[in-house]
Amino acid sequence: MVWLEAMEHRLTILAGLFFAGGCIGGASSDGEGGGGLGGDAGSGGDATSTVTSTGAGAAGGSGGEGDGGAPDDDCPRARVIAPDGEPLNVRADPSTQNPPIGSLTEGTIVDVLDQVHGESVEGNDVWFSITTAGGLSGYISSVFAVCTSEMPPEPPDGYYAPLHCGVSATITQGNNGTESHNGPTSQYAFDFAVGLNTELVAMAEGTVAFIYDQTGPGDPCYNGGGSECGPYANYVVLRHADNSMTAYKHLNTVLVQVGDIVAQGDVIGLSGSTGWSTGRHVHVVREEDCGAASCTSIPLSFLDFPANGGVPVTGDVVTSGNCPEP
Repeated sequence: MVWLEAMEHRLTILAGLFFAGGCIGGASSDGEGGGGLGGDAGSGGDATSTVTSTGAGAAGGSGGEGDGGAPDDDCPRARVIAPDGEPLNVRADPSTQNPPIGSLTEGTIVDVLDQVHGESVEGNDVWFSITTAGGLSGYISSVFAVCTSEMPPEPPDGYYAPLHCGVSATITQGNNGTESHNGPTSQYAFDFAVGLNTELVAMAEGTVAFIYDQTGPGDPCYNGGGSECGPYANYVVLRHADNSMTAYKHLNTVLVQVGDIVAQGDVIGLSGSTGWSTGRHVHVVREEDCGAASCTSIPLSFLDFPANGGVPVTGDVVTSGNCPEP
């Protein structure tokens, strides 16, 4: 019984470290599949912690005993290595006792202000005091992050078409479309008509935040379908350093993994017609970063489309200027 109680307590702590799964998928009213993780983690039990600096430089206001708040030269930043692609909760203090104040996805790079002692997780009581480019500050367990000197992606200067340099495609549905681009998650979306298995590239540098790649040949929704196929569109979602995300949907093949850092113009997948789709195309949308794969869409303009402020409309032909320097 003692062993069982200890195991139950350990599982409670681990569950509190990650963004709890709410619902995956679910057809949205605007004709594009939902997807992503939602919900809120619990309190994590009765764990308590005492913040004590490891000496790497105390975080301001943490009550640590370090030497003045300077980041550790050996650990200037940390990369999230959360298992199974689950977002890692950020805490207001180094414990799972209180609700999370935010979350970080696999591969996210954050600045380390200090390393402190707190609640023990899997026998390790070291937590990182961190801050992000988006202004989120708090604590994450060092069990699920590693020190790195790697720099996070820079905020993009803008966005390019999701196609290789020089490739042209027609917009079959633009913003506020009459068919499906009229709901909160797709109001500012674009559909590019492309052939099957066309290579799709990142519109800007970013980190792979979410993917769905479970719909394959022979599956009922592989070649498209109605609303019942909404949850089954293969997709890639990139997180950018301007606190937004871009989504690429209806893919046949996903070629990246959560946590990968991709440069503008890097191939991320092959086009298709998976999910709620009536024909081969790629659906792209820029969205708020709400911590899930499908969030409220926000305006997107293309640096390589010279007319109408960079916003093509249905019927326009876009020729990609997504031509990264070698």
